[in-house]
Amino acid sequence: MNSESRLPGHPLGADAASEADGVGGEGRDLPSSRGFLGRFFDALKGAEDGADDGHRPAPVVPGMVNLRRMRVDDVAVPKAEMVAAPETSSLDDLVLLFREHGFSRLPIYDETLDSPLGMIHLKDLALKHGFGQGGDFNLRPMLRPLLYVPPSMPIGVLLQQMQQKRIHMALVIDEYGGVDGLVTIEDLIEQVIGEIEDEHDEAEGSLWVVEKPGQWLIQARAPVSDVETETGLNLTGEDEDEDIDTLGGLIFVLAGHLPAQGEVIPHASGAEFEVVDADPRRIKTVRLRLPAAAMADRVRRVHSPQALSGENG
Repeated sequence: MNSESRLPGHPLGADAASEADGVGGEGRDLPSSRGFLGRFFDALKGAEDGADDGHRPAPVVPGMVNLRRMRVDDVAVPKAEMVAAPETSSLDDLVLLFREHGFSRLPIYDETLDSPLGMIHLKDLALKHGFGQGGDFNLRPMLRPLLYVPPSMPIGVLLQQMQQKRIHMALVIDEYGGVDGLVTIEDLIEQVIGEIEDEHDEAEGSLWVVEKPGQWLIQARAPVSDVETETGLNLTGEDEDEDIDTLGGLIFVLAGHLPAQGEVIPHASGAEFEVVDADPRRIKTVRLRLPAAAMADRVRRVHSPQALSGENG
């Protein structure tokens, strides 16, 4: 991102941009304070610099190497999946969002997501207006600052900025000054130590639940390849868009529009997708029903002599 492409008024200043653009060089992209993370960078720098050939290989497992190898756009929550609230939100609106999504921080914007104002922390809201506290509700004084970063910034640089400035949420700003996504400190740490699950994460081990034979309740973000393996269906033919990665993306392409809750979208295989949960921006949950022929074939394969002998062997 060059300086000409940044719009005035967004807090993505020259310091943040130089840190992003200077990555992979002499170490000038890193803040001067050498803390815990800095010592790890020093230990890893020699091997990483020698392995850096100018492109970003896809990380296979979590590890410290990802701090320099991965960029912000690799881990950011896309704009369409962000949970945020307008400045005009009431106390009840914010409580509902916090309760529904289980987050501790929410971005607050003025009219649109491209005009962010800051973030509201659940602790601040609870201390000010919870535990029987009264008083007039005023959101602005409770807002905390956000970080604004380019998508090309290495996640290790952002992690050190969050550590130094004690701001644990960042918005990703595109070349036109608009918001492109969101990153939290948890998203970054997970690239080093693996998935962090808390009491608000989904308890199920996978992205779907078998409701009955031949019928699944599936998260729209589930990879299409995994759904194909689970159901035995071929959902993406050769003529399908190669960029379709998730079940929600496939359904969007099949429907030709963003389907509404309750809408049923047929597939060429005979399967049906029922949109169980959706909002005006994205599909959330889908019910997949196998066609009768596929269901019969699945039952036949399960009860075939080969399958039974394999189980008993």
